[in-house]
Amino acid sequence: MNEEPQKQDDEISLIDLFAVLWRRKKMIITITLVAAVGIVVFSIITIVLPPEISPLPNEYTPHALMLIDNKASSGGGLSSMLGSMGGLASLAGVSLPVNASFSELAVYLVGTNSLLDSVVDEFDLITRYEIEKYPRAESRKALKKLLQAAYDEKSGVLAISFTDRDPVFAKNVVDYCTAFLAKRFDELGLDKNKIEKENLETNIASTFEDILQLEEDSRRLERSVAFASPSGGLPAITTEVNRIALELGAKRQVYTQLKVQYELLKVTMASENPVFQILEMADVPDKKSKPSRGMLCIIVVFAAIFLAVFLAFALNAVSNIKNDPEAMEKLRGKSEK
Repeated sequence: MNEEPQKQDDEISLIDLFAVLWRRKKMIITITLVAAVGIVVFSIITIVLPPEISPLPNEYTPHALMLIDNKASSGGGLSSMLGSMGGLASLAGVSLPVNASFSELAVYLVGTNSLLDSVVDEFDLITRYEIEKYPRAESRKALKKLLQAAYDEKSGVLAISFTDRDPVFAKNVVDYCTAFLAKRFDELGLDKNKIEKENLETNIASTFEDILQLEEDSRRLERSVAFASPSGGLPAITTEVNRIALELGAKRQVYTQLKVQYELLKVTMASENPVFQILEMADVPDKKSKPSRGMLCIIVVFAAIFLAVFLAFALNAVSNIKNDPEAMEKLRGKSEK
């Protein structure tokens, strides 16, 4: 018995709602068209104007890719490795959880003040962004919004990106951050094979120079022996020649051992991935990353439709109140009180 009147009331209310929209259709269509034309014109203007003065300029986001090997940090934890390095880690300003990995360290370093301040000073971002109040803090805040670091656990690749209206400038910032990050990993000494390789190269070069110097000294003394008299300084010269010969033989043995270690280390490094490896430097993007003007137009048009519909119901409600003597009487009574 009660269901049929309720259905009729629902049908009547839906018809009434549609009737309100139909009566205000011109207003709804007008508001929607004005919003659509306005946002399209605005979008075209933002494209035509130079990026420096455009209210919505094109922005570009270049990326640099780095391979981070977390296997080397899975043994005893990265923090324990940093702790065993003594004061070097503390000087670098690194403090991570016990189970931290190299990828987490890389993401962490991108947000450190040392990197942020270095980028700000290198590219004079305080002047570029016209920061006057709290220049150091505000420049860091502005840079953090534009500089991003994301690590993909499946591929083990870390991506660093920076967004700016100038694609060349954005590329330079990403390249600088990539080089800074690689330098930081070297300073922390996390890749033991790389450090050992550099030490061996230094020792090999130093030993080779010593060998050349000893050979030169040996030739010089041999010439002195040829011109020295038997009663002169010949015994002393001969003793020096023997000493140099012994030292030269020892240096050659050291050089041979160092070369063997170096070649074995190269074989080991060829079978292992380095902790930090740059896969791809950033390039100058020729396609904008944002804004999406098409999506902006769709959002504005739908917002205009909802606003026009809401306005239509609001105007209808006001009209109904004006046409209702009882409601108007209540309003007058309240206003008199």
